[in-house]
Amino acid sequence: MPRLMSVTLTEQAVVERRKTVTRRLGWWKTKKGVRMIQPGDRLTLCRKVMGRKKGEDVVRLAEVEVVSVRREPLRDISPDEIVREGVDPRHFDVLGDLGQPPTWEWVRWFCAEMRVTPDTLVTRIEWRYLDKATP
Repeated sequence: MPRLMSVTLTEQAVVERRKTVTRRLGWWKTKKGVRMIQPGDRLTLCRKVMGRKKGEDVVRLAEVEVVSVRREPLRDISPDEIVREGVDPRHFDVLGDLGQPPTWEWVRWFCAEMRVTPDTLVTRIEWRYLDKATP
């Protein structure tokens, strides 16, 4: 059975099949040192996995196959990767509040959302969709 992964913040990009990459804290090794996810693994992308109310069903959005998993510093993200994350680059100013390029706007958002720093190692997970988008 495929593992469930929440994509709450980028649900529409998953529905439209625009999101092909995610960055996660953790998702690298178990407490016993075993890799948690590898190329070839299947995932079910869902609206919400944890924190559902009693009786609230899991809403499955897509089935995917992992094609790449690696660790990298958050600060290494490129503009192309932000698009692959499912973010519409128009959501970020050409230059952010501090005169930084749009990648830094996204990094600042991620850092604030996850309470990390740009130097934090994150797990980059890339996938391909196993089904077509539903209208």
